[in-house]
Amino acid sequence: MKIEIKDLHFTYPTGLEALQGISLTINSGEQVAIVGQNGAGKTTLVRHFNGLLKPTSGSVMIGDWDTAKYSVAKLASRVGYVFQNPDEQLFSRDVLTEVEFGPKNLGYSKEKIDELVKQALAWTELTDKTETNPYDLSPTWRKMVALASIIAMDTPIVIFDEPTTGQDFANVSRIAHVIAELKKQGKTVITITHDIDFCAENFERVIALSNGKILLDGKAREVLGQEEILAQTYVDPPQLTRLGKLLNLKETVINQEEFLNVIARNVG
Repeated sequence: MKIEIKDLHFTYPTGLEALQGISLTINSGEQVAIVGQNGAGKTTLVRHFNGLLKPTSGSVMIGDWDTAKYSVAKLASRVGYVFQNPDEQLFSRDVLTEVEFGPKNLGYSKEKIDELVKQALAWTELTDKTETNPYDLSPTWRKMVALASIIAMDTPIVIFDEPTTGQDFANVSRIAHVIAELKKQGKTVITITHDIDFCAENFERVIALSNGKILLDGKAREVLGQEEILAQTYVDPPQLTRLGKLLNLKETVINQEEFLNVIARNVG
């Protein structure tokens, strides 16, 4: 499902103009990372996608729906949003009830709900924790419960807000696995992140914001290789990109696979 944004402006009641004329299109099935320093407008932008915020001017279209004309509850059938802090969205007595809530609320059949919940629990490795109260789990596992509760809704668009913050290596790997599975299903996956290495490993397109405007927008390799421009929004390229430049590699590499392939070719 396409997201189309035209000349989007948003000003908070305090007078802060957080978005200043954003125009972009995210096509169905794209994996997009939005990066930039704190205050760049990342969260403000994506909260327009599910109606949590409404444009001061301009428009945001989710498919054929103008978000200004639809409620958050209605938009929840098209856009799933995983908050940075899972405690902001968990409220049920056990993991199973939590994960079932979304698809039940959308009115799916029992058969579809059972199938979606089973899949979400398997992807997030929560199958053996269904009877546990989410708040009896560690913060990393609560993150997976929040994630499972959103992907079980089967929305065509899924947004992750800082998914790797506070997560250990095992949980980051689980999140990457979920993103890969969503990609296989043709879902549009969008993340806000400061974790540039995670971004480089899992996302095809990168949008860099600065002061409420688009600074860069393109394929991950093209954007993450522009160190001087990224510095304007206090974003460093991935570690392997910087290492590749120190080694004077002719190609810009952004992840481990690319780095090893270039090294192998040069050695050969």
